[in-house]
Amino acid sequence: MTTNGESKFSYLLIGLGLGAIGGLMAALLGRKETRELLRERSNKGLDYLNQQAGKLRESADMIVKKGKEIIGPHCDSVKTDTEAQKQSHQEERREHLGG
Repeated sequence: MTTNGESKFSYLLIGLGLGAIGGLMAALLGRKETRELLRERSNKGLDYLNQQAGKLRESADMIVKKGKEIIGPHCDSVKTDTEAQKQSHQEERREHLGG
């Protein structure tokens, strides 16, 4: 890709031409047709995004399961340790507030 001014200007002209053609095509279609076309395309886009989100959820679930398998039973001990720390902290707060 060149960086001289002529190539940038030609890209600008191409972009303007494509934009003008797109604008004319949108103007030629009736309002109702345009809305229907946009609605159809947006529904297709939403369907695609929902499919991709489902795939992402599945792969995340698999990663979590594999992580739990790798960590093993240590995960439960960490959870109980943090719960014990929370409980002792709450007991200390009660003692300091009451005393």
